[in-house]
Amino acid sequence: MKTAIVILNWNGKKLLEQFLPSIVAHSKDEATIYLADNASTDESVAFVKGEFPEVNIIKNKSNGGYAKGYNDALQHIEADIYCLINSDVEVTKNWLPPILNTFKKEPNTAIIQPKILDFKDKSKFEYAGAGGGFIDFFGYPYCRGRIFNYLETDEDQFNDISPIFWASGACFFMRRDVFHKLQGFDEDYFAHQEEIDLSWRTQNMGYDIKYVGLSTVYHVGGATLQESHPQKTFLNFRNSLLNVVKNIPKRYFLLVVLSRLILDGVAGVKFIVEFRPIHTWSILRAHFSFYRMLPKYLKRRRTIKKDKAYFKHFSVVWNHFVLRKKKFHQL
Repeated sequence: MKTAIVILNWNGKKLLEQFLPSIVAHSKDEATIYLADNASTDESVAFVKGEFPEVNIIKNKSNGGYAKGYNDALQHIEADIYCLINSDVEVTKNWLPPILNTFKKEPNTAIIQPKILDFKDKSKFEYAGAGGGFIDFFGYPYCRGRIFNYLETDEDQFNDISPIFWASGACFFMRRDVFHKLQGFDEDYFAHQEEIDLSWRTQNMGYDIKYVGLSTVYHVGGATLQESHPQKTFLNFRNSLLNVVKNIPKRYFLLVVLSRLILDGVAGVKFIVEFRPIHTWSILRAHFSFYRMLPKYLKRRRTIKKDKAYFKHFSVVWNHFVLRKKKFHQL
């Protein structure tokens, strides 16, 4: 099973200096490593060429974000399995065999995510993926080990192999044939939640997605955009709405879309109360962008099969903010 590890880079020399050594040390015997560069203007490509000649370089013509960056780069890579990994991820010894063995044993499993812990506090799960992702009835994403901003301590509670709804783009394994069958990531997203959309479409095609907790990586998170950055708020709110419009089954469509618009308004008020009006403005910008894109996405949803059951819990917002439930097992 030929495996390609692909690191997307944009002006990330400092991150590559810190994290690329672990990927090379723990992966080079089992996978081919690639750096997919999104038209960087720093010295990151020269650094990799000089220090890690075993890493293959693919130069994208522009910075198309996560979605287009990977779509462009993966056209040039022949492999059975793609591993898409952020440049701010540290991997561990023997991290690949549990994942590759699962692919070998389970031909219907198309996407896999390892356990993702916080590089800054390795006892905690990390925001982007944690122990595997789900969405609730209204399309809000959450994880085993992470509900909104609450991070659980890793106490081996998720050292399993388990079905999940979405895998984190921070460390995302996918079969090459399925990736291209689905035409890869939706490039309109640019970044954030495009992996949820691709996971959703993958399941609608009848494939499985798994979390393999026998493999561990450590993710810094926010290395490109900090959690508090208004642009991150904009992308998350807009792209979450696009996910809903594109993929929600017809019988739930109006209820979920209207509910989400109202709940986004509540979130905007919350940001004002917290003296963070710049994030309220980001939500408004997200809605203006969403309305402009709505006609395109209403057409696009017609081409996607939407019969697959998609939610495990009805409302993670209600459970977390009203009932004060913080941990996954409490939902």
